[in-house]
This record gives sequence, C-alpha cells and structure tokens, in this order.
Amino acid sequence: MSDHNPLQIAILTVSDTRTEENDHSGNYLAEAITIAGHQLYEKLILVDNRYRIRAALSQWIAAPDVRVVLITGGTGFTDRDVTPEAVTPLLDKTIPGFGELFRQLSYEEIGSSTIQSRAIAGIANGTFIFCLPGSSGACRTGWEQIIKRQLDSANKPCNIIEMLPRITVNSK
Repeated sequence: MSDHNPLQIAILTVSDTRTEENDHSGNYLAEAITIAGHQLYEKLILVDNRYRIRAALSQWIAAPDVRVVLITGGTGFTDRDVTPEAVTPLLDKTIPGFGELFRQLSYEEIGSSTIQSRAIAGIANGTFIFCLPGSSGACRTGWEQIIKRQLDSANKPCNIIEMLPRITVNSK
C-alpha cells in the first residue's frame, strides 16, 4: 500500500444467479481492495434491476465516507444487462477514458469479444464509480491494471488520490 489513507470502498455485484458463495468477481474485488490497504464499506448482490441498482448506489453516493464504488456485472448488451443505464443518470461527470482503456487492455486478453463490454466510470457527489463486466478475469484486469493504480498515490504522473480533495470540496 502507498502512503495514502485507506479509502472506504463499496462493492455491488449485479446478477440474477450469484450468491455470496459463488460471487467470484465480487469476492475477488473485496479481497483485492483489502490487500491494497483499503476498507470494504459494504458488499451487496442485487438482481439486474435498474431501480434497485440506483437505490443502493444512491445510498453510497450520499454516504460521506464512501469514496469509491466498484460494480461488477450487467455491462453486456442482453436484455437483462442494465448497469450502465442504472448508473449513468446518477453521474455528475463521466470518465470516458476508463471504458476506452479497459476495452483496450481487455482486447489483449480476449480479442474482439471486448466489444461486448459496456464498462463505464464516473463521479457522483465526489464518489468514484467503476462499472466492470461480471467475469472475474475482467474484474482482475480492471482492478490490477487501472483502478488499483489510480487509487495509489505513488502512481505517477497522476492519480485519483491527488484529486480527491478538490473533488470533495466542489461536490460534497
């Protein structure tokens, strides 16, 4: 872990089939954030329902201690995949580079199948929100190659940690 204070991070798994026992992606993220020195605020599993997703996310966005939300699942394009539609209306700002970089890195791993991912990120009320696909491999790629580094103050030339005070002042 770097020299920053640990962040409170909430994790949401969006799935009609996952339980705590078989939520490999959500459990991976919970373990990974702890290893990186952050704290798990809360972990939920919700069915693919845009209103339930918005309700849970809204509570975390309003909580002053939650600085990051990681969402896994629901980013494909089947009828049940509604995570981007649930999250986007709540965002104050989008981070288009996250989805672009995620798909570039994912392309190196799974080839053109990466076009099936609608991974997105943004900021709402000073809280960073990252939406990842539901596979544990995709979560590992997103966490290890993008998010973990951005939540580390040693990552140069810049990182999210450096921006938090300025975002908090203007958003909270």
